[in-house]
Amino acid sequence: MPLLPPQPWMTAPESRLVMTALGAARFVGGCVRDALLGLPVSDIDIASPHPPDEVTRRLEAVRVRVIPTGIKHGTVTAVTAGRHFEITTLRRDLACDGRHAEIAFTDDWREDAARRDFTINALSCTLEGEVFDPFDGIGDLAARRVRFIGRAEDRLREDLLRLLRHFRFYARYGGESPDPEALAACQALAPLLNGLSGERVRAELFRLLTGPRPAEVWALMVTAGLPPHLLPAATRVARLDTLLSLERHLSLEGPERAVVRLAALLDTDGAGVLAAAKRLRLSVAERARLVALVAPTVAVDPRDSPAALRRAAAALGDGARFLDLALLGAATTGSEAGWLDRITTVLDGWRSAPFPVSGADALALGVAPGPDLGRLLADVRDWWAEQNFSPDRAACTAELGRLVARRGKARRSPA
Repeated sequence: MPLLPPQPWMTAPESRLVMTALGAARFVGGCVRDALLGLPVSDIDIASPHPPDEVTRRLEAVRVRVIPTGIKHGTVTAVTAGRHFEITTLRRDLACDGRHAEIAFTDDWREDAARRDFTINALSCTLEGEVFDPFDGIGDLAARRVRFIGRAEDRLREDLLRLLRHFRFYARYGGESPDPEALAACQALAPLLNGLSGERVRAELFRLLTGPRPAEVWALMVTAGLPPHLLPAATRVARLDTLLSLERHLSLEGPERAVVRLAALLDTDGAGVLAAAKRLRLSVAERARLVALVAPTVAVDPRDSPAALRRAAAALGDGARFLDLALLGAATTGSEAGWLDRITTVLDGWRSAPFPVSGADALALGVAPGPDLGRLLADVRDWWAEQNFSPDRAACTAELGRLVARRGKARRSPA
């Protein structure tokens, strides 16, 4: 039986407390998989042959807080010393419809492992590090192969979200080519993706877009015919690939990049981007950001002159959006020498000097609320941007006054 060398998350006092209280429990899934690969472990999942009420009783007996996070499916969360452990009773499937499973509890470890998705996720180990590998997940890790347990199509029909999880796991753990049976099954069942909820699709796609190799794996998804049943407009793989290169150059990472990368993929207009946002059930903020990037009210072309870029930055009033639009523009048209320096110079100047006047200043000069007020402020903002954002509040207020007086004089002039 393979042995996992002692890991900090295994030997921590809180881990030992929980595992000792549970008795026959094992660490399962991702924590074992990633530890075998030498990767950092964040989430600790545990499986137990005891039913949830017995798990709860044992943990509370040693003063560990228990939260019934998924009691219907046999899952509770143990909290001690600031650490969370998700503990699930061993299960077997009674029925599956591709989205939900009817389960029963069991004490059979292999039966529980067999209901998981991939061989590399069916690994488990004891507190002492004894590893159980019922489906040769260790061999698949070594071969960099993401393989379904049993027949790939059967696993996918049990839960269609596994189709997207396959590509995400392949991006992180796979090698040069995907498992042929897995890819063929994903391609065959791709038309069923329409039945998945937007929230579940969004979660998987955003994790894929912010994980390893998103452009390479999205190209594979296009070849497998997924986008027509998922996001029909998400086909601009080359633009995503270029955007990723630019982001790496600027060290831009993190979950907030998902919306920008999705925008790079979409080949659509305002109506199409709203349809994509609706399909993914984006939050109000995510939808607004995606629309602003795919169908912007102000265009940012990194090939433009510094003056034009300053006007765009001032009109947008949002430095992060300005940079994202510039990156998308460069990914679309191809970057040229000096474009990044121009963008950075404009962005630094804009960030250090927020637009110093507002509608209240125009109202104070007697301008009535309405379109004229907005146009006046836009004109002052353009003038301020052309001066490299250097005029202060007094100078901008004076310019506003001059424009108000000029327009008033023009209105009084005879036809």
